[in-house]
Amino acid sequence: MLEKKLKPSLFDALFPIVILLCLLFLAVYFFGDDSSSGPNQIALMLCAGIACLIGLKNGYNCDEIEAGITKGISLTLGAILILLAVGSLIGTWLLAGTVPTMIYFGLQILEPQYFYVSCCIICALVAFCVGSSWTVAATIGVALMGVATGIGASGAMTAGAIISGAYFGDKLSPLSDTTNLASAVAGTELFMHIKHMLWSTIPSFIITLVIFFFLGLKAQEQASNAQIQQLLLSLEQEFFIAWYLLLPLFVTLFLAVRKMPAFPAIGIGAIVGAVWAILFQQELILAYANEGVSAIQANTMVVWQVMYSGVSLDTGNAAVDSLLSGGGMGSMLNTIWLIITAMTFGSIMEKVGLLRRVVESLVRVTSSAASLISTTIVTAFGTNCIAADQYIAIVMPGRMFKDAYQDAKLAPENLSRALEDGGTVTAPLIPWNTCGAYMQSVLLINPLEYAVFCFFNWLSPIIGMACAVTGFKVKTLVTKTLTNTAGLSPAPIK
Repeated sequence: MLEKKLKPSLFDALFPIVILLCLLFLAVYFFGDDSSSGPNQIALMLCAGIACLIGLKNGYNCDEIEAGITKGISLTLGAILILLAVGSLIGTWLLAGTVPTMIYFGLQILEPQYFYVSCCIICALVAFCVGSSWTVAATIGVALMGVATGIGASGAMTAGAIISGAYFGDKLSPLSDTTNLASAVAGTELFMHIKHMLWSTIPSFIITLVIFFFLGLKAQEQASNAQIQQLLLSLEQEFFIAWYLLLPLFVTLFLAVRKMPAFPAIGIGAIVGAVWAILFQQELILAYANEGVSAIQANTMVVWQVMYSGVSLDTGNAAVDSLLSGGGMGSMLNTIWLIITAMTFGSIMEKVGLLRRVVESLVRVTSSAASLISTTIVTAFGTNCIAADQYIAIVMPGRMFKDAYQDAKLAPENLSRALEDGGTVTAPLIPWNTCGAYMQSVLLINPLEYAVFCFFNWLSPIIGMACAVTGFKVKTLVTKTLTNTAGLSPAPIK
């Protein structure tokens, strides 16, 4: 006989969330930038324990909760594999000279006063073509962060521009997994969904570009021409620089455009980088290898090493060493730790009904189309904070609010747009979210620092709610009529 489970109270649902927010605040207060290197993980696990105890109190057993945790973590295995592949890709691309070459040409092409707006536009175009903000951050984004260091631009502001552009392109790309997911959950045709999103997305991006344009004009160039020339000379001395060293980048982007999944595409990009390193960076590899080993052994060991531990240069130039050291699978382990603990908490909250209880309470207070759409956006953002995953932030509110939109006679594209405005673009703003953790690992900037400059990611939900409040482009369900062949009365069809 199955044991009856009690429906959680609102206090049950909110208690772990409040404790988590308090602990995360204390983690930042006590540990600052190091809060994501252990303190946040402990906070998430403690609150996962609290949610587990509430679930046991309400009639769930340990096996059910453990199954929920296993299922939740399994959903992130794809992201974890991508992270490991990205670590290897950054390592081999540094060794191959691909990243140094991008930085080298970027220093010569990108003007400091237009740098931020250029970053945003470049990342937006590439993300639209490949449909992945993660791929853009791991490839173009890494190089642009290097260029920012070279010209003395703000790292946090550059990361904000990269993320703003990457998520704009990702959001509108028909190749994007989140774009397809949101339309599927809401029951909207894909291109109808993208077309409806333009009304909140395009204004947000235009305002973002204007802000970055003026920030670039006001920013003082910190690096002198002499410093930039010195950095270019150091790059030439340490690496062989040539345009064809960008081939690993083009291969990766081509595979992404051809809709190859991110993990194999990035993995192949890492392998191509390793081959390119062997072909064109022999001097660097031999200098990096242990003395007394053969050329074959040196190439094998060095390439193998950078794929798991990354590149660690010691040129005597601190700026070059800092700029071109990093990567490797090992550099991603802290992020994977954060993702697993965050998903443990989020999975328990979902399994024992605490997350659903919060959403149900929000549904009850919606009395108009404006409040329903605004509540959906806020709920998607809140789910990103609690469940720590943008896919859950799309799927769960989408399922919960779908009937409410039908009852309110609102077209499903209103729901799909709200899910993207509140769920997709806000994920990288949260340090313990899978997207926030990923961006920190790739761009090496704490989300608490770059979030304030992710103007598009803030403006998109704000403008989405403004459209809801004003009724601008809020579509109602259309009633079509068909006349039968006998010329009788029309039959209404929704």
